Amino acid sequence: MVAALSSSRPAERLLETAGRLFPLQGIRAVGIDQILSEAGVAKASLYQAFGSKDALVVAYLERQDAADRAVYRAAVTGLADPVDRVLVSFDLAMAAARRRSYRGCLFLNAATEFPDPDHPVAEAVEAHRVWVRARWAEALAGRGAGRTDLVERLQVLYDGGVAGTKASRSAAPIALAREMARELLAG
Repeated sequence: MVAALSSSRPAERLLETAGRLFPLQGIRAVGIDQILSEAGVAKASLYQAFGSKDALVVAYLERQDAADRAVYRAAVTGLADPVDRVLVSFDLAMAAARRRSYRGCLFLNAATEFPDPDHPVAEAVEAHRVWVRARWAEALAGRGAGRTDLVERLQVLYDGGVAGTKASRSAAPIALAREMARELLAG
């Protein structure tokens, strides 16, 4: 794997390696030595590029957040129906669950491993979650007047669905959560 990464900059190789290892093994289970070895970089490169493993984790989450935003923007392009714009998040989560062999949501996994809400990793997770909820609120603007809890209910359905995929090793919980969200939005 190192040979395939050898042409990129050390910081990029570290992020690519983190992006491969963290979802498979867990963030805290992956040691710095493993990251350095598989990325083919020196410890000084990690500290020069990121300063710490925690900062690498934040960069990894920020990279995933940017990727998720881009995929979502592309997926909703041309969708006028507000319900469809919300439900596409569930569709994307189902595809990601399959692609990642049902290892759970990268952000929920990170939140579990870094429970301190003031930790930079928890802050990166929350920034992503705020963005998701803002997209749903934006899509539903004008719908559900007086239903200030609608987005929060969607978040619970979404979180339950993506967490359920990890336990069941199946996309079925997200599919069920999607159907429940559709019913909620129809009411």
